[in-house]
Amino acid sequence: MALAITAFASSTFAQGPRQRFRREAFQTETPMVHDPVMAREGDTYYVFSTGMGIQQMSSKDRKTWTVVPQPVMSVIPGWTTDSVPGFGSHVWAPDVIRWHNRWWMAYSCSTFGKNGSAIGLMSTNRLGGSIWKDEGCIVCSREKRDNWNAIDPNFVIEEETDTPWLVWGSFWDGIQLARLDSTMHLASKPVTIARRHRPGDPGAAENPTSKYAGRNAIEAPFIFRHGDYYYLFVSWDYCCRGAKSNYRVAVGRSKHVGGPYLDRDGRDMLVGGGTLVLEGDKLEWEAAGHCAVYRFDDADLFVCHGYSARQNGAAFLIQRSISWTGDGWPELMSTQTKE
Repeated sequence: MALAITAFASSTFAQGPRQRFRREAFQTETPMVHDPVMAREGDTYYVFSTGMGIQQMSSKDRKTWTVVPQPVMSVIPGWTTDSVPGFGSHVWAPDVIRWHNRWWMAYSCSTFGKNGSAIGLMSTNRLGGSIWKDEGCIVCSREKRDNWNAIDPNFVIEEETDTPWLVWGSFWDGIQLARLDSTMHLASKPVTIARRHRPGDPGAAENPTSKYAGRNAIEAPFIFRHGDYYYLFVSWDYCCRGAKSNYRVAVGRSKHVGGPYLDRDGRDMLVGGGTLVLEGDKLEWEAAGHCAVYRFDDADLFVCHGYSARQNGAAFLIQRSISWTGDGWPELMSTQTKE
């Protein structure tokens, strides 16, 4: 039976020194987030991100954000804890998309450094409303069964056929892709489309965060259509280590959703290719990653979280407008374009 997931229940908010334990909505121009995704409905922008029951905030101008302490999910579906041992209510890396007159949100249920994970699904008629309907599990991975990790989902619609796909993955065998059906559930087996290193690469660095995940330090995929190409953005290396993080974003592109995705030098992302888009400058940001990309009226916009060099690695929202080169590659501008 479908479960109605209602927002607006009390919850503590996020990590970090200035935005912890807030019980009332507040406004900020420097929101603390992890794994942000964005959507616009009417004249309002929404950001959803990792947190207890999924964090949420809204803005009219993408500058001043109203952060609410209530999570998107005040009730965590029972199937999540049945499917993922050790999972509680700290929900990771959501993604949201409007398709066929309905909003769909995917989210990650996992425990750090292990691949016993699941990607859940819920839907709603409008973002400004209060009810999300539980749509069950899209895909799950099992330790010792699957050589991939069911976290970090991203929806992409194949424009030519109006077909939804899901791309996801973290470490193990890398980034996975599968076709979805009209209910946003799997309609094909997953295939690997990108890795941090070619298989067996002796130069791959040891993993400082997990003894299970291996050295294939790639995750957080996001596919964006521009012109004739689908662009696959991924995050390389290690997040979630505060000032020790070395997260960075790379990209490749393909004329087909299924790939192959090649970088600017023609290297296949399946064997470690990727063109660097963003990394920490060690002045303002120690590292940055887990990005999303959108086309709004005023700009193509790149968003991610960055680990602040000035605030001991606390994670904040980064927004940058994209400038496309003559041969069609994304370059980030130093500041966002605002309406």
